Amino acid sequence: MGDDRVVPSPKRESRATPAANLGGRESTRYGRNVPTDHTPPATNPRPARIGRIPIRHLAPQQPEGRWPAKSYLGEVVPFEATVFREGHGIIGAEVELTHPDGSVTLHPMTLVAPGTDRWRAEVRADALGAHSYRVHAYSDDWATWLHAAEIKIGAGDDPALVFAMGAELLEGIAGKTAADARTAFLDSSLSAADRLKVAHDRRLVAMLARHPVRSLTTWSESVELIVETARAAVGSWYEFFPRSEGARLKRDGTWVSGTFRTAAKRLPGVAAMGFDVIYLPPIHPIGRAHRKGPNNSTVAGPQDPGSPWAIGAAEGGHDAIHPDLGGLADFRFFVRQAEANGLEVALDLALQCSPDHPWVTEHPEWFTRRPDGSIAYAENPPKKYQDIYPLNFDDDPEGIRAEILRIVELWISRGVRIFRVDNPHTKPLDFWEWLLGEIADRHPEVVFLAEAFTRPAMLHSLAGAGFHQSYTYFTWRNTKDELEEFLTGIAGESADYLRPNLFVNTPDILTEYLQFGGRPAYKVRAAIAATGSPSWGVYAGYELFEDVARPGSEENIDNEKYEYKHRDWAGSEAAGRSLAPYLTMLNGIRSAHPALQQLRNLRIHWSDDDSVLVYSKHLDGAFTPSGRADTLIVVANVDPHSVRETMVHLDLEAIGLDPDASFTVHDLVTDARWTWGSSNYVRLDAFDEPVHILAVEPQKGR
Repeated sequence: MGDDRVVPSPKRESRATPAANLGGRESTRYGRNVPTDHTPPATNPRPARIGRIPIRHLAPQQPEGRWPAKSYLGEVVPFEATVFREGHGIIGAEVELTHPDGSVTLHPMTLVAPGTDRWRAEVRADALGAHSYRVHAYSDDWATWLHAAEIKIGAGDDPALVFAMGAELLEGIAGKTAADARTAFLDSSLSAADRLKVAHDRRLVAMLARHPVRSLTTWSESVELIVETARAAVGSWYEFFPRSEGARLKRDGTWVSGTFRTAAKRLPGVAAMGFDVIYLPPIHPIGRAHRKGPNNSTVAGPQDPGSPWAIGAAEGGHDAIHPDLGGLADFRFFVRQAEANGLEVALDLALQCSPDHPWVTEHPEWFTRRPDGSIAYAENPPKKYQDIYPLNFDDDPEGIRAEILRIVELWISRGVRIFRVDNPHTKPLDFWEWLLGEIADRHPEVVFLAEAFTRPAMLHSLAGAGFHQSYTYFTWRNTKDELEEFLTGIAGESADYLRPNLFVNTPDILTEYLQFGGRPAYKVRAAIAATGSPSWGVYAGYELFEDVARPGSEENIDNEKYEYKHRDWAGSEAAGRSLAPYLTMLNGIRSAHPALQQLRNLRIHWSDDDSVLVYSKHLDGAFTPSGRADTLIVVANVDPHSVRETMVHLDLEAIGLDPDASFTVHDLVTDARWTWGSSNYVRLDAFDEPVHILAVEPQKGR
């Protein structure tokens, strides 16, 4: 993380360390020696639960402190603590950050808002690995004296005593500046006003910044923080089925499957849209027993390819490649072509089996048997998955763990560095803690995305236990109120450990909003996903507005999970029927604006219309490559069937501007520019451009 000041690591055996270890000086507080270890008297057997200066509610950290807090390379981490003391003395606080190499840096904290006692320091994460941090607080004796002196001298209250106290605070500080100040404070021939001016002399102020006068220094407990690879949080994902890319329909009505080599021809088009992760559903052999037919039918014809999630057949299981897609050499070719196009390959990790999987006969103890002796298939009532057997993790936990670790290590050796995990919430949490911990120790660059459409407790615990990213309920949050609550939540406390990947659709999810919202709905959802989180994703066909659902479901009709699908990418784009240019624009904006690579910086603003959502992403110039602040304001009409006119009201201080500032905004969607202030008129036509993505242009002098 970015260094403010490098210091030796203080001794850890005491919760209270003398400030001299920090390059400062403990004062004697007007002639009275003050102990610096704040150890309770020996006659008091009660253990201390709080330091001399209370330090509480440290952040970032996970609930209960069970697992380390998480960050990622390039993230601006807000370290916070509640720090206060009795009386009116002025205090200060700093974050001490210990880096993976053992070096230690100090970062001054500032009071977030008067009266809150909440202190913050923002630090960029710039080193992979295990960090720790703690907060130290202290009595700022010079600031306390100066504040009191200004009041007392103004009131004519015993100036001789006031300046004697000030001179005493400067004792022990070497150098002419401190000596001259002490002399002036004790010079009764000078007026009180002139002596007070000495306290504000820039040389004295600079010296005290280097050699602060402090006492009662108190340390908090230490908190773990893991910094992970940037891909753990930042990425634009694109999902497609390799078997559909290059598949062709023969004259006799049968299909020839696409292969890794035909699918590789689609990679330049995906990269041209600005995506950087290509996600593949399972690529393994597919079972034939109880194979599902078109539209999840329980009857499959001889040419129906089946669901890729029904893994395992005579050709092999999770370590094998479906022969229709090619062999290992073809897969390696696909990975190389992806890399050549700036794409990383993400592979589905689905820990389940078809009835034909080799594990079923080799390890029957890994499955649950019903009273009639049959193996229980997967169910999510009312849905039934007769073609899938879930694993039982309890009968042979050591055996099943060893095999799954082998499988993951195998695909890592084949070039996979990202795994999208299917239904992790249906497997034990302690298993994931173990597996992800093992892989993190061996391959810290590997990323796991949890497809955790589940209850909050499990969703958050999976993230806490080691998953780098997670699907969320974003697809079902569509109204202004729902989105405000959702976006506030993902940027809040859960950002210490949970990173959302905002997929706009999946093979299983085609919401009513998309089914009936037309082109405007597809634009709105993509714009919010691409700007609301550092990671977002699209399943192929979104750009072609595939919006027809199977009756009674939220799945596309003629679902690609159960059949091949041919799409005319080039023809649709040439005819203006593709959203690809819009997706390209969104990914271009993401690349150009570092504020969008942060999660915690999202702030909700206001509009007078219950269908106009307003939020901002702001990054201070101290953390941008240009040295200038990067600020985006998103204004979205979330009603895809209307034209909305309203007033938008901005909290300008939240985006680094004065409350009465006027500034220029550049609409990155339409290229228009306007002069804005705290309140602004907007008109958003859902049938034209339903979303403003406004870049705040630099002001003169900033």
